[in-house]
Amino acid sequence: MKSYLLLIMAIFGLMRPAHGQDSTKPSGIEIYGFAQLDAGYDFKQINPAWSDALRVTKLPTYANQYAPDGNVFFGVRQTRFGVKGYTPTPIGELKAVFEFDMFGVGADEGQTTMRLRHAYGEVGRILAGQTNSTFMDASIFPNIMEYWGPCGMVFFRNLQIRYAAMTGDNELYISLEKPGVSADQGTLETRIEIDSVKAHYPLPDLSAHFKKSGDWGHVQLAGILRNIQWSDIHTTGVYNLTGSTLGWGLHLSSVLNVTKDNVIRLAIIYGQGVENYMNDCPVDVGIIRNPGDITKPVTGKALPVLGYVAYFEHNWTPKLSTTIGYSGIHIDNTEFSSPSAYKDGQYATLNLIATPFKNALVAAELEYGKRTDFTDGFSANTVKLQFSFKYSFSQNFYFNKN
Repeated sequence: MKSYLLLIMAIFGLMRPAHGQDSTKPSGIEIYGFAQLDAGYDFKQINPAWSDALRVTKLPTYANQYAPDGNVFFGVRQTRFGVKGYTPTPIGELKAVFEFDMFGVGADEGQTTMRLRHAYGEVGRILAGQTNSTFMDASIFPNIMEYWGPCGMVFFRNLQIRYAAMTGDNELYISLEKPGVSADQGTLETRIEIDSVKAHYPLPDLSAHFKKSGDWGHVQLAGILRNIQWSDIHTTGVYNLTGSTLGWGLHLSSVLNVTKDNVIRLAIIYGQGVENYMNDCPVDVGIIRNPGDITKPVTGKALPVLGYVAYFEHNWTPKLSTTIGYSGIHIDNTEFSSPSAYKDGQYATLNLIATPFKNALVAAELEYGKRTDFTDGFSANTVKLQFSFKYSFSQNFYFNKN
């Protein structure tokens, strides 16, 4: 039985170490993280639970929703802690990562509480656990101090099983990822028939990317396919609203090392029904009419989304740098979407970051965000001034080291 297992692993390349892995390294752990204080002033309004960040979807959806204008904010929720464990094996280094920050979301929205970022194991060419989606390019995230980041960026840490078909300068990753969507029921949300419709996830999301790297930087093309289904659990009524749609997306990104002191980060993404992979976007599926079917008068549509990111970073000196850039997102809502549904987002930042000595950072950053609603004519924007103070740490501990 063992020989058959070894043969199967060899056929699929699972026995081969990924490029650059060294199975002779000693076992060990790395403890790392940072403590960070963010403080500043919000010149307008934002949901108080997000006062120490700039999440465009959390701007007001009607006049004076979070009044009054002008509030000081403080927060330590970016503070992070992580542990990496690694040990040699016959098929390459076995690595396990556990990392969290203190930025509460979901049921802990607005709280300073543990939030899982990464929890995965990786050996040879296989990774399993929660980490950055294969559809994502983490290196596009600019050198900014604001926590949430560009609204038009693909940014999602997902549960997944990933296979590294190619590593090194030519990188090819393929993964099966946890599915999950949110639906915009819009103006039909009070209908009992709609309340009987529940999301159905019979298949995982399939994502892949190819990245070409060199001294000049890198370029990456990623794609994703999603089988989005929903089931009407009330089978005795007049209507049967069970249905499905295809979600898909293409994501092109690049980091360009223009000179030693100048870097450009660019990305553009277009797709349908991939909103939950975006950094700041609410729903994947909207409701549309279904003429000619009296038992299914409406059905779902994967909402088209376009996002883009453009950032420039310049090092004035080895200890002083500036980052400036812009990001935007546009969603094509359906006719039944709520008039106040999120349609467009804009995000821009400009900063000055100093690292006066090792492991210490201070920064000042000017931030802008704007939200535009679907059809009610309302839009909201804000300007924030943020100051950040950060101290980082990292320590390795080795075992059985020669």
